[in-house]
Amino acid sequence: MKKGQVLEGVITEYSFPNKGSLMVEDRKVTIKGAFKGQKVKFLVSKLRKGKAEGRLLEVLEQSPLEDCSPMCPHFGVCGGCTYQTMSYENQLAVKVELVKDLLDGVVTDYQWEGILGSPVETAYRNKMEFSFGDEYKGGPLALGLHKKGSFHDIVNITDCKIVHEDYNRIVTFTRQFYEDRNVPFYRKMQHEGVLRHLVIRQSVKTKKLLVNLVASTQDIPALDLEAYKDGLLALPLEGEIAGILYTKNDSLADTVQSDGMEILYGVDYFYEEVLGLQFKITPFSFFQTNTLSAEVLYTAARNYVGEITDATVFDLYSGTGTIAQLMAPVAKKVIGVEIVEEAVESARENAKANGLDNCEFIAGDVLKVLDTIEDKPDMIVLDPPRDGIHPKALSKIIDYGVDRIVYISCKPTSLARDLAVFTERGYRVEKACAVDQFVSTVHVECVTLLQRKNT
Repeated sequence: MKKGQVLEGVITEYSFPNKGSLMVEDRKVTIKGAFKGQKVKFLVSKLRKGKAEGRLLEVLEQSPLEDCSPMCPHFGVCGGCTYQTMSYENQLAVKVELVKDLLDGVVTDYQWEGILGSPVETAYRNKMEFSFGDEYKGGPLALGLHKKGSFHDIVNITDCKIVHEDYNRIVTFTRQFYEDRNVPFYRKMQHEGVLRHLVIRQSVKTKKLLVNLVASTQDIPALDLEAYKDGLLALPLEGEIAGILYTKNDSLADTVQSDGMEILYGVDYFYEEVLGLQFKITPFSFFQTNTLSAEVLYTAARNYVGEITDATVFDLYSGTGTIAQLMAPVAKKVIGVEIVEEAVESARENAKANGLDNCEFIAGDVLKVLDTIEDKPDMIVLDPPRDGIHPKALSKIIDYGVDRIVYISCKPTSLARDLAVFTERGYRVEKACAVDQFVSTVHVECVTLLQRKNT
């Protein structure tokens, strides 16, 4: 085998999040985006001792698990929703295998409770970030999602299937509006241009929308914000626009962040209902992206929490305080810690609106905040970001010595890494399940109950 060589083979193994592998001679070759059972053509991109990496060039034959046609016209070009060629039953089966392999690699003798599917398979996302750019260098303005395997090229999205049709109408209008005015997109390398992102959020229960145009301040008049607002309000939407926002972003980083915000119309929030409680959703507050599946997730987590009467519960990485408020009616006290200040403000407002007076929410990094809290927890719920828990924060959490910990994870590899530490430090995994919040994609959520070994 030589670097640059083009080979063919059948993928025999598949690992999270989306890596296939096969043996060529005495080397294991890993190919991102290749799926178990597929016959693929690939280019050898890296050679290492005993292993290699390949770049997928073409799928010559589909896997037996790929039993249906993709529903989205952007499939194969867009970098998302790579599981569309599988029935939902097969998608769930694949995710179970991936999660189980990871968990079985670090823990033993636990109760596996399978996977809970999403109540809806299409139009499930309540938030989407679209990027401005071009489909090819020097091409016309594009607004959509990144092309498969590209950090730069953007696919014009006109008919995305994992969002409500209102999103597609707003995206199409926005792209055409600014293409007609020749407004340039922001070029990350040159730090020049105007248009950066379009972020749309929608309440599943009320269909109310927030439309957030994110752009630099290099040429604000070119944005023609008054005409843009009027054009959005004239669109034939099924939902109702609650607010239209302009977020200023002059950061060099390619992320959606705010250097200041203007409300062009309405308000900068809407309310969503989850398991009978109301939650205020603002532009930058964290909220699970699949509302109906989030209800499934939180029900599973609440069942794992069990009896907490007269207990003080820590909800770490609490976001807008959803989990905290679901536990508050049956707990003595719940303390939520979240680094995003806007989310903490929303959590406090939500708790007040829901009539919960035993919730406290603290803004700050979990690693630092834990040193300042005088209360001691009887139980801890964890719902960290994708990268999992900082090792020093994890050590502080374990040092509390609580009997039970419920760990919610949106990245199984991070979960497996942290579970290995928990088991080394005196905990065992009692039971676990997966929850599918991201239909047609490689992602999956997990809920795990940990029990201290000497109890």
